[in-house]
Amino acid sequence: MTDDTPWNTESACSDTKGYRPMVMTVSQRPAPRTAPQPPAAPEDRPLPRTPREIFEALPPTLCLRAEIIDGNLIVSPSGIPKHGRIAMRLAFALQPILEKNDWESFAGNVDICIEGPRDTLVPDYCLVPVDAPLWGDREILSSGLILVAEIVSPGSMEMDRATKPRIYAGCGIPIMLIVDPVASPPAVTVLSDPEDGSYRTMTHTEMGKPLRIPSPVDFDLDTSIFL
Repeated sequence: MTDDTPWNTESACSDTKGYRPMVMTVSQRPAPRTAPQPPAAPEDRPLPRTPREIFEALPPTLCLRAEIIDGNLIVSPSGIPKHGRIAMRLAFALQPILEKNDWESFAGNVDICIEGPRDTLVPDYCLVPVDAPLWGDREILSSGLILVAEIVSPGSMEMDRATKPRIYAGCGIPIMLIVDPVASPPAVTVLSDPEDGSYRTMTHTEMGKPLRIPSPVDFDLDTSIFL
């Protein structure tokens, strides 16, 4: 189905330890006297205060997904194997167009800086030119993206179906692909033609059927690879 009306984010998201305390014991003998130590020298760099400053202070080897979404720092675990499998199958399917156009892709392992608010998102898959502009050494600027894809999980339905389409359209990313294995029935949606903070064109199909990804990608995607 192709619909020229804007992507409706409200209707799209209609789906909605105890511990044992550690006990420490100390010897009854008095501790030996030691010479007083001078206080540690304060760091030259002040402690981070904003979500962006906290994000930039995180180590790049952090084994969690850290994003800044609408000004909020959100840290979430890595996806389950099925989630990663879908991302890799999408990457393999689009490999021919990468070689043809001198593009490269990333599957959930690169940060995207949204120009304007400087929020940071980690799409499940993205397609960029090899010379895409960077923000520092860590992030790709959103203006360089060709396509982003998100894979919906039970805990990310609202984020992937409503929040992220709004953000991606708002910064002008030409195409967004939503792979939705938790929908009933499972479905795949391609959004394109961003304008005024929303995608003006939507093509939606049941998973398993072919789906046309529009220009500049121009690719017929066999969505049965996600089943």
